[in-house]
Amino acid sequence: MRDNPERSRFELEVDGEIAYADYRRQPGTLVISYVYAPPRLRGTGTAERLMQGVAEAARAEGTRIRPLCGYAAAWLRRHREHRDLLA
Repeated sequence: MRDNPERSRFELEVDGEIAYADYRRQPGTLVISYVYAPPRLRGTGTAERLMQGVAEAARAEGTRIRPLCGYAAAWLRRHREHRDLLA
């Protein structure tokens, strides 16, 4: 996973396709507005791996996550080890 600050999104490339999580940075908070996986990658765990990377990046930066995207919110609820990151 890589941060693409020019496009304000985290990206994960798999087989030439890019899944991404759009974000907006606020003081101490990473606002995730949208998580997208190309149709060919859906159901393969790609969005799961992307969100794991987002959570790791937030933890490394010492920021919390405010999920506006339904997928991101559900992912954080399912992963108790990252619930402390919820803003």
